[in-house]
Amino acid sequence: MTSETTTQRTAHIISHTHWDREWYLPYEKHHMRLIRLMDVLMDTLENDTEYKSFYLDGQTIILEDYLQVRPEQKERLEKYIREGRIFIGPWYILQDAFLTSGEANIRNMQIGHRDARRYGQISKIGYFPDTFGLVGQTPQLMRQSGIDNAVFGRGVKPTGFNNTVADSDYESSFSELIWEGPDGSKVLGILFANWYSNGNEVPVDPEEAKIFWDKKLADAEKYASTPELLYMNGCDHQPIQTDLAQALETARALYPDTEFVHSNFPKYLEAVKQAKEGELSVVRGELRSQRTDGWGTLVNTASARVYLKQMNQHGQALLEKVAEPLASYARLAGQAYPHDLLTYAWKTLMQNHPHDSICGCSVDEVHQEMVTRFAKSRNVAESIIDESKQAIADAVDTSVFSTYGENAVPFVVFNTTGWKRSGAVSVDLDVERVYFRDGGTLEEMSRRMKELDLGPRAVIDADGKPVAFTLEDLGLRFGYDLPDDKFRQPFMARAVRITLEADQIPALGLRTYALVGGAAAEGLNEPNGSLVKEGYVMENDNLRIEPAANGSIAITDKRRGRVYRDLLIYEDTGDIGNEYMYKQPEGEVALTTKDLKASIRVVEDTSYRAVLEITHDWAIPASADKLLDQEQVELVYFPERKAQRVQETVPMRIRTRITLERKGQGVHVEASFNNQAKDHRVRLLMPTDITASNHHVDSMFEIVTRDNNPAKEWQNPSNAQHQQAFMDVSGEGVGLTVANLGLNEYEVLRDGRNTIAVTLLRSVGELGDWGHFLTPEAQCLGEHTVHLELIPHDGDGVGSGAYQEAYQFQIPWTVAQTGQHAGNIPAEHAAFAWEGKDLAFSSWKVNEESGDDMLRWYNMKPETSQLRLQLSSDHGFVYKTNILEEPSSEQLAVHEGRTELPAGPCEIITAGIRPLS
Repeated sequence: MTSETTTQRTAHIISHTHWDREWYLPYEKHHMRLIRLMDVLMDTLENDTEYKSFYLDGQTIILEDYLQVRPEQKERLEKYIREGRIFIGPWYILQDAFLTSGEANIRNMQIGHRDARRYGQISKIGYFPDTFGLVGQTPQLMRQSGIDNAVFGRGVKPTGFNNTVADSDYESSFSELIWEGPDGSKVLGILFANWYSNGNEVPVDPEEAKIFWDKKLADAEKYASTPELLYMNGCDHQPIQTDLAQALETARALYPDTEFVHSNFPKYLEAVKQAKEGELSVVRGELRSQRTDGWGTLVNTASARVYLKQMNQHGQALLEKVAEPLASYARLAGQAYPHDLLTYAWKTLMQNHPHDSICGCSVDEVHQEMVTRFAKSRNVAESIIDESKQAIADAVDTSVFSTYGENAVPFVVFNTTGWKRSGAVSVDLDVERVYFRDGGTLEEMSRRMKELDLGPRAVIDADGKPVAFTLEDLGLRFGYDLPDDKFRQPFMARAVRITLEADQIPALGLRTYALVGGAAAEGLNEPNGSLVKEGYVMENDNLRIEPAANGSIAITDKRRGRVYRDLLIYEDTGDIGNEYMYKQPEGEVALTTKDLKASIRVVEDTSYRAVLEITHDWAIPASADKLLDQEQVELVYFPERKAQRVQETVPMRIRTRITLERKGQGVHVEASFNNQAKDHRVRLLMPTDITASNHHVDSMFEIVTRDNNPAKEWQNPSNAQHQQAFMDVSGEGVGLTVANLGLNEYEVLRDGRNTIAVTLLRSVGELGDWGHFLTPEAQCLGEHTVHLELIPHDGDGVGSGAYQEAYQFQIPWTVAQTGQHAGNIPAEHAAFAWEGKDLAFSSWKVNEESGDDMLRWYNMKPETSQLRLQLSSDHGFVYKTNILEEPSSEQLAVHEGRTELPAGPCEIITAGIRPLS
């Protein structure tokens, strides 16, 4: 639309504050300002009937934060929410989209809805004011939450140069658009084209208001497709404007042709839908600011403070992939599902998920507190896991092992992934215990345990079949039980660590083994074998690993005859950017280990696993030069900085452990180093030599296809991007998937080899953005350990099982020691079985209201598929739900425990299963 239109226009002024809980100030300093804001807000609502409403930033955690200090204000707060004057929800927190898992986003929506519902109102607004880009499945997630819109500030360039509209070279012609997800779900998208502060601090004085509104009305009309113009009255931590009613009266007097309304999102969105004057562009898939110069996308927050991303990956995996399924499984053993504990753990974890938190782009005090929150959430998850796995293990029928003597020690291996799983598993076992309650001195108990003869030992399964294993004597161990009905029970024990080869453990299931000794163990051990061949070559039936003198490796995919060479070369460059963005010094040549001789040794060699250790002793520049300090103080925009690195070097020793398992489909990589350098970035380089113009990336409930080369507008020399569990380069008949644990940044280099570069560490010394905030802890000095897996395949990551392997890499094994006893769970068991071409399993939990099991999958391909689900005898009927676990009216037919659900292209499928009892 143009300014010449005669159509009556409406200026919708929506009051809000964008509340970063923590950022350039620590949490509690922001918290104190929030208390003041909320006090003033409710006083204004009470005393000024013309101050119609306030949008509370889409996150219900603000209510918790306020009432923690002002609990006496709960009824007053609830009154204004029920009256529709304070809009809350739909989220618990405003999360980053690319650095938090799909299940974390669903829990965020579920908890936000549940908490808002307690106050009588849920704001159905897909609110993403400052999220650093948005994932492609957002429209489907909104639609499954009963939300038909998405309101956001980043990710789409709406207009051409000089504010021209309808330029087909850009994603959207207007600030309003139709956003379509990969499954076909569509929502009305509203872009804050003039940012979410374009209606901030509206003047009351007529002269000031005339200047203000002349510009603001023209700016909004440049982008709007209808005469419904949006003005956001607020900004980051912005106090509310208490004289807004007077300011709007001034505006109405100045512009009789314009209706000024103190509005809200429901009214504004309904008005836009009714107007529909412009033909809206359809934007599909991810919103990552692809059509920009590449300097303001904030993508390198994916590598700021990598240690936080690693903690987050571990915490998410423990909750959604271990604690929840084990707690669901434990119900079969009669254990109550710990809804409140899981919600507490999720909330604590999600308090680290806002974009200024998990992105690592805040002051040091913020991230220090995050480490504590990660530990708190992890401790709760581990407590749930320990109780659940023990309840299950103690209900497993292990009586078969009684034939091997009373000293046989049973233990249960759990596979909480969605597919059958094989691999090396370790468990610490107490071979024998002596409790303090039984009397005797500590000296006698210790001597008895030390003198215990471990003798010949073997590991067997419930069929008596011997299993390849190794035993490490851990010696004397102090421990204790904490019974529900007694005081703590300390003991001394003789402990061993068993590492065994677990084979084809059923999905969402278990298998039971036992450590047996004495005569029962004689002749049971498998003969020794080795995966280490000539020199330092490792080989199994699938892969051959050969290290070079410089420490790189070549992987031969024996099934396809493909060799991947020069893998695992380290790269180091300077970084004179900040927590938001990487900037290499001009003219700098990257350092690599390509010409550095490494030392190589075998550190483990068994019949089921071999490990090589490769050591590089490297010297890298100590830091940037003094010019960087000056440029930071002077707020020089980082692309324009001229600092270089100093000549002085510091040592960096990198120890890389390469692991190959007997039945492994991939190669595990663990790299450890002590970082003593500042202002730099370390990456691991893996050339693929695969001809491909695009690549595939794990994102939220989606395998995304991205171009290797950026758009023509891109000016940044770096094209780093986000990943979650893995990324993959595939071509005709060949492919290489690289999985990771909490390494969320990668780049496909434009070097003629389609080299995959994964960022291991980025060290910077300032926050960046709008001021000078030093962050010395963002230099990440000290010890670091990273984990990856390299998985060659046939070019189809889904069909070959490579992506399945990468997803399983994210999830730790779980093991529990138990005793010899009868039980109602067989020694090998799975609660469910499922089949589905191209489907990925995501979660198993229990709904708090219905008590029904909730299982979720998603289709990894844009093609239809079919989910076939086999129930156990403990379950009744099945129904389909949305992500909020609201059941549909349709009950699925179940025949002999089997049912089927269609899976649309890229569809997220949640099935509710009603227990019989």
